[in-house]
Amino acid sequence: MTRTCSRPLRLLPSLCIAQLLLALACRPANRQSARPASYDPAHDIGALFSDVQLSGIFSDSKEFVDARPRALPGAIQARYDSARRAPGFVLRTFVEQNFVLPQPSGDGYHTVASQGMVAHINALWPVLTRRPDSTDPNSSLIPLPESYVVPGGRFREIYYWDSYFTMQGLVKSGHTDLVKNMLDNFAHLIRTVGHIPNGNRTYYLTRSQPPYFAAMVALYAGATDTGQALPYLDALEKEHAFWMNGADQLKPGQFYRRVVRMPEGVVLNRYWDDSDEPRPESYRPDVEIGMTLPDSLRASFYRNVRASAESGWDFSSRWMRDPKDLRTLETTELLPVDLNSLLYNAERVIAALRTFRKGPGDEEVARRFTQLADRRRDAIQNLMYEPARGFFYDVRWRTGERVLDRPSLAAAAPLYFGIATPDQGVRTAARLEAEFLKPGGFVTTNFTSGQQWDAPNGWPPLEWLTIEGVRRYRRDDLADKAATRWLNLINRTYRATGRMMEKYDVVNPNRKAGGGEYPTQDGFGWTNGVALALCAMPSHARTCKN
Repeated sequence: MTRTCSRPLRLLPSLCIAQLLLALACRPANRQSARPASYDPAHDIGALFSDVQLSGIFSDSKEFVDARPRALPGAIQARYDSARRAPGFVLRTFVEQNFVLPQPSGDGYHTVASQGMVAHINALWPVLTRRPDSTDPNSSLIPLPESYVVPGGRFREIYYWDSYFTMQGLVKSGHTDLVKNMLDNFAHLIRTVGHIPNGNRTYYLTRSQPPYFAAMVALYAGATDTGQALPYLDALEKEHAFWMNGADQLKPGQFYRRVVRMPEGVVLNRYWDDSDEPRPESYRPDVEIGMTLPDSLRASFYRNVRASAESGWDFSSRWMRDPKDLRTLETTELLPVDLNSLLYNAERVIAALRTFRKGPGDEEVARRFTQLADRRRDAIQNLMYEPARGFFYDVRWRTGERVLDRPSLAAAAPLYFGIATPDQGVRTAARLEAEFLKPGGFVTTNFTSGQQWDAPNGWPPLEWLTIEGVRRYRRDDLADKAATRWLNLINRTYRATGRMMEKYDVVNPNRKAGGGEYPTQDGFGWTNGVALALCAMPSHARTCKN
């Protein structure tokens, strides 16, 4: 009989903990072959890693994986194996002696009381900008060759999808040189790693994030000229190949990694992760929940946790069969409407750049990517749109059913990228206004699950997608109303706290946003970018100056 443990980790008998740690230690590391020769904390320091992460000496598991070893990891591991048996051994003291602990990004910066929000954001760009990294094999940081902007707080590295929304503000404030640097960094990651990871840390290498690279390239081309986008064409195509890996070998009904071939023959995408272990940066909470599951379900749970992290929406009732139970995550079973909208956009951008370049073979490749985009657009319009409800939904790929009980702001993606038909766009916008527009802006979902990507929270990237998405379908009135509410909320919060926050409570603007695995962070890259982009519009200039 399989022995299971059904209580939170802190109450579990030591036998159950030992069983899990032994199982994790005996499993393959799932390292990618292209992995840079850098420190991988979950696999390079032996039992010290799990002992520290499960001990609770750090309230945030990310702090230890971002810590830099003061010596070779193998030497620290050997030192630990010897020292921990000595009388009076203190784990926290050992860690502080052998690791340099990280500081929050932007720590020590103080708001200038007289600055308005826009001036504050512009003053923050240098604070959140990191210079090119030096190679350090004793760091979990993957070095990048050019400067880049980080979100802030606990997020001390570049993040993939955050960067698109940060770039919106960088363009408006005249920092196109920094946008180019960040694009160069992402192209570098695609060349050296094979994809753009969640962030430039070794523990993120098994997954990506929502693929906004094509949208970033298009944004940069719009801010400069189309010719400036051509150097990124090879990287765009290589990233597309990463997301489509295995598609050519699939028959209808088959799936592999991030691709599923539907019975109709069209290939659509899902979120995935190449590892089924607890996330190193969230190790303790993952293990605590994993220990409440039977052994046979634990690996699937960890993979779904990681796939949810790849989505950027970690976590949301959107991914859960039971919105109150994180153990019911089914992310890998879903075809997300926003992910497939992003890949449609990538296919269109690649086709457009091939057409613009007009080199040998470009016309044929452009035609192929146009056909891929057209097939994906048709699938989104027909498989993911529910005519009776006038809204876009994720789809369970095994059955083809739309997840009708989980409506979310992901439905705005087909509007933002121009996929929806005119009728679909108008009807979706009407539902977004009726059900999702709140006093502080658009709410992510209408479920109050306690997860951070649910009600009552509103998030800058989704505000931008939804505001500009409905605007594309001639709902300028709704776009301006939502933008005004959002800007009023973040401006009021800034004046009260001197901070730009990662997320906001849009249902009750007088309440601080919450939920999730960590406290609400300030800084904050994508909030700054979206705020500047909206403030640059004449209709919102007065709101931003008040």
